[in-house]
Amino acid sequence: MRPEDERERGWEAADAVAEGVRGAGPGEVPGRLCDVAVELLPVSGASVSLHSDGLPVQLGASSAQAAYVTEIQATLGDGPCQSAAESRLPVLARDLTAGQDVLRWPVFAQQATAAGVRAVYSMPLGNDAVCVGTLDLYRESPGDLTDRDLLTARTVAGLMTVALMALPHMEEAGEPGAERWLSGLATDHDRVYQATGMIMAQLHIGTDEALARLRAHAFSHGRTALDTARDVLRHRLRFDDEF
Repeated sequence: MRPEDERERGWEAADAVAEGVRGAGPGEVPGRLCDVAVELLPVSGASVSLHSDGLPVQLGASSAQAAYVTEIQATLGDGPCQSAAESRLPVLARDLTAGQDVLRWPVFAQQATAAGVRAVYSMPLGNDAVCVGTLDLYRESPGDLTDRDLLTARTVAGLMTVALMALPHMEEAGEPGAERWLSGLATDHDRVYQATGMIMAQLHIGTDEALARLRAHAFSHGRTALDTARDVLRHRLRFDDEF
């Protein structure tokens, strides 16, 4: 693609993002950005997550399907978004029905295709040194992104990074609803780690193994890691009763 075409495509994406978040409150911004990504790209869904200590915290999604497949990755601790966060590079799973993508993420591929998703494109949010999260794009048919589409996806991810990193400043400025929304995100993240601490105490194991046990239990019962963590915290589930 010619440099002038790249600039034009970047301006188009920037204009679409600016229009998409116009008038949105802090809690609406991630979902609006996902909607813009779906409008600009040949995908059926999008989600955005922040990553902390290897655990993705979903901020928003364009559809229930996109939200569900993102939660699958969080529960498994595996998938394109995890790989993109670790490598700080785009990860393109072009075909979850066959080939190398299935071999790389066999369980995730099975779960995603069962949910109707057959390709995933994960864009890291951040820079070359730090990845703060991922923009995950989902498609219901296998296939690749064109160079033009990949440029658009990278541009949207870059603009999304800027927009999301501005959200805490909205809270500091007293933006209505910002504190409640950001606190809610922290609460979801903390619940998982509080439950992990309880499992550590129940089984006398380390943090990594406790989190793995939590994720394994969630997966085996068809639930999310967050839902399972809530049961642990409410004393509805004890791991020393099972092992």
